This record gives sequence, C-alpha cells and structure tokens, in this order.
Amino acid sequence: MEVSVWITIALTLKVAAWATAFNLVLGVAVGWLLARKRFPGREVVDAVLTLPLVLPPTVLGYYLLVVIGKRGWLGHWLQATFGINLIFTWQGAVIAATLVSFPLVLRAARGAFEGVDPQLENAARVLGLGEWAVFARVTVPMAWPGILAGTLLVFARSLGEFGATLMVAGSIPGRTQTLSMAVYEAVQAGQDTQADVLVLITSAVCIVVLLSAGRLAPTRLSR
Repeated sequence: MEVSVWITIALTLKVAAWATAFNLVLGVAVGWLLARKRFPGREVVDAVLTLPLVLPPTVLGYYLLVVIGKRGWLGHWLQATFGINLIFTWQGAVIAATLVSFPLVLRAARGAFEGVDPQLENAARVLGLGEWAVFARVTVPMAWPGILAGTLLVFARSLGEFGATLMVAGSIPGRTQTLSMAVYEAVQAGQDTQADVLVLITSAVCIVVLLSAGRLAPTRLSR
C-alpha cells in the first residue's frame, strides 16, 4: 500500500480511539445517572442524547459548526481566548465522531446499569463500603460486559463516520482525511484498486469489532 494509505489508516485509528475514550467516560457517567437517578425530564434528556442515532449526519455537522465554528459561541471564544481552532483539524474529527457515536455507548451503559441487582449494591453498603467503592467494585464490574460491548460499537462507528466529520473537519489528506472519506474520494477519482483495499480494511475491522461485541452481550445487542 502507498504511504498515504497508511497515514489515512493511522489517522482514522487515532480519531476512533480518542472518540471511544471520550465516549467511554461520558457514556458510563450519563448512563449511570439515567439508570439510577429519578428526576423531572429524565426521559427527555435520554431522547435528546439519543438524537444522533436518527438525525442525518449533515444536520449534526451543522449543529457542530454552530457551536465550535469560528462564528459559533464556543468556537469564537476558544479562538479569541486561546487561539484554538477546531474546524478542519483532526480534533474536530474527534468531536464529530464522539457526538455521532455517543448514543451507542449511552444506551448500552444505561441498560447494563439497570441490569445490576440493587440488592447486591445494598449488601456491599451493609458490609461497610462507601458509595464510590460500591460503584467501582460492584456496579461497574457487573455492568462491564454491556459497557464494553457498547464501547466496541462506538469504535466501529467512529471508524466509518463520514457526514458530520466532512462538514467539521473536511477531507485534507494527511491531516483530516479518514478511511471513509478516502474511499469516497478514491471512487470519485476512479481509483478502484485503492478503494477496494480501503473498503476491505474497514469492513474487516468492523466485523471483528461486531463479533467481539456480540460475544460480550449477545442478548442485549440482539434486541
């Protein structure tokens, strides 16, 4: 393979890895909150956070431009205060992939936490464990297979993100061009051989991830 292809693969893996790491932390925190706490508007919050599953990626990309673009409220503040620009950068691609794939780990984490028997947590408290110890030593280990399954799906989804990433980060070879965008441009340029290689690599990785996720939580993922 050409050097540019390896650069594209490395960039895609980096973007997917960062998006997965962010979503793991956010998904566990928000999933636990929605599973364990009762508050007004809880289901509305869940619905809003699940929107990226059904909204067109271009709509999500537009929302991101409104927020982190140079004229966006956050993007303008970052540029004026710290000189940070997220548009047309790999960091922008990470933000786009994180937003698009977040519902996958959120729903998996919420379902996993709801499946943990509260009596086991109460028994740990009776034995003298504090709330953080109960969470770290009882709740998370029991919910971990479902959380990990959702995290693997996030990684696979981040590998193939296209629409929102294209609007926010563009397709700059060596800087923001990920596998999905490289495939699109290879097809447009008539480079069928390169497109075939990239498609096979992406498909193989996604199949391995999906098989792993299915082994971790076959019942939950089959619903």
